[in-house]
Formats: sequence, structure tokens, C-alpha cells
Amino acid sequence: MISTLAQAGWLRYASPRPFHRLAGKMIPGFAIAAILFVMPGIQIALFVAPTDAVQGDVYRIMFVHVPAAWMSMLLYVVMAAYAGLGLVLNARLSAMMARAIAPTGALFTALALVTGALWGRPTWGAWWVWDARLTSELILLFLYLGFMSLHGAIDDTRRADRACAVLALAGVVNIPVIYFSVQWWYTLHQGASLSFGSGVSMDASMLAGILVMTLALWCYAIAIVLVRVRRIIDEREF
Repeated sequence: MISTLAQAGWLRYASPRPFHRLAGKMIPGFAIAAILFVMPGIQIALFVAPTDAVQGDVYRIMFVHVPAAWMSMLLYVVMAAYAGLGLVLNARLSAMMARAIAPTGALFTALALVTGALWGRPTWGAWWVWDARLTSELILLFLYLGFMSLHGAIDDTRRADRACAVLALAGVVNIPVIYFSVQWWYTLHQGASLSFGSGVSMDASMLAGILVMTLALWCYAIAIVLVRVRRIIDEREF
């Protein structure tokens, strides 16, 4: 009985208006957490992590590049999941969440591409090469931009939600392509230093810096997405 009541209590947040209030309470906590994580993350990246024996200090771009690339892929999967729920269950809030995630996902994808270019210039001697991973990451940016453009191009909001859901779900196939591209094709891009199969091949302080910066970006993403979804709810429900 208690479990049923608890579930019913949480289920009310699947409705836009109750979630609007809940999101307002959550935003400050995640914003503060992002700041608290980013400060030690920057300190580790700039002052604690050792200089790389091969690349020197230029590798420190990794502490922004790698978390941004991870977040770009993770947010797309989350966006597609929300869009799919909105399509299958006709859930308004799920469609709103997908729409709110897209700009942040595009931001992290662009950040990954820019920092990758800054890292690639001294490492490869070129700002851009049509490497398999770089190209598939660029396609990911186009998918985010396409999602946002498609939604803006359709006047009927519910029809726009459905069309964008189909696009988002179709684009999910690009995520494993990005992740496994360095294994499937010959590529200039280095392999993963941290993976489930091979373990960790970096200094412990480097790993700590990447993980802390990832937590900072994750908390930032949650905070900004909640701010954006509240605005969307204001537009569509109030």
C-alpha cells in the first residue's frame, strides 16, 4: 500500500505542471554542484596532472574535450529516449524534455569538435581531417541541429514532436559508430584511454580530472536543461 502511494506520488511529476515546480527546486542544487566540481577539475587539469611524455602540455585540452565528447553522445541517447517515450506514450513532458536537451547536446558536440581541432593542430599538423570519429561526431552535430530546425519549421507542436522523435530515434545508430569508429576503421584518432574492455591506461590524476570535469558538465547539463524545460512548459501549458 505504501509502495503504491509512493509510486502514485512520483507519477504526478510526469505531468508538466508538477514537474515545473519540482524542476525549480532542483536547478539551484545542480548549478551549485557544477561549480563545485568544475573548480577542482580545472585545478587537477592545469596543476596536478603531470605533463604527458609524448604530447607535452597540449594534451590538457583532453580535460574538456573528452568530457564534452562523452556528454554529446550521452545526451543524444537521453534525448532520443525521451522523444521515443513521447512518441509511443503520447507523453507531453517527455517530448518537452527531448526538445530541452537538444541545444545543450549541440553545445557539447560543438565544444568537442572545436577542442578536438585545437588538439589536432599540434598533434596531427592539421585542424581537421576526415577521420571516421571526427566525421561521425560532425554528423551528430547535424542531427542535433536538424532536430531543432525541424521542430521550429513545423507550426503544429504535437506534429513537430512526432517528427522530431522519428529523426532522433533514427539518429541513434550514429552513436555506436562514433564510439567504435577507432576500432572499425583505420583512423588517426587515438583509441580510448578509458574503456570497459581494456581498463585504464593513464595516470590516476588524469583519470580523476576527466571524471570530475565530466561530473561538472553533467550537473551543468541537468541544471540548464531544467531551466529550458520550465520555459517550454510555460510556453505550452500556462
